[in-house]
Amino acid sequence: MIPVNDDLRFNNWEYPEIEDGKPTKYNWVVQHKDKLQLGFKTDIGAFSYINAKNYVIIEDFVQIGSHCSIYSVSTIDNKQGLVKLKKNCKIGSHSVIMPGVTVGENSVVGAFSFVNQDIPDNVTAVGVPAKIIKNNK
Repeated sequence: MIPVNDDLRFNNWEYPEIEDGKPTKYNWVVQHKDKLQLGFKTDIGAFSYINAKNYVIIEDFVQIGSHCSIYSVSTIDNKQGLVKLKKNCKIGSHSVIMPGVTVGENSVVGAFSFVNQDIPDNVTAVGVPAKIIKNNK
């Protein structure tokens, strides 16, 4: 595994230009961009959606797969809250992160997972709803 700071794909990384409700040049969309805090050398996959109405913090070196949805508000059950993706966590393609959830540092969320509870540091979680299956230490 390549150490995160030595990953060559980040050599020319720059903060993306984000316009509210419009696709970035990488084809992901943010609503309420003024309430999004985007860390250094993040990687967000195409066709992902971030609703930051109640704040979303994405720390440094976070990877988010394509077609993911991150919600700080849910219109189905009126749940609201800060979403925090901690340093070096990875969110698999097609996953959904619900309001009020924190995904821990160095944790991995498997593809197609539904995360409606906090995921601690250094674990792998998968499924609907996401459950911890492995300690990554």
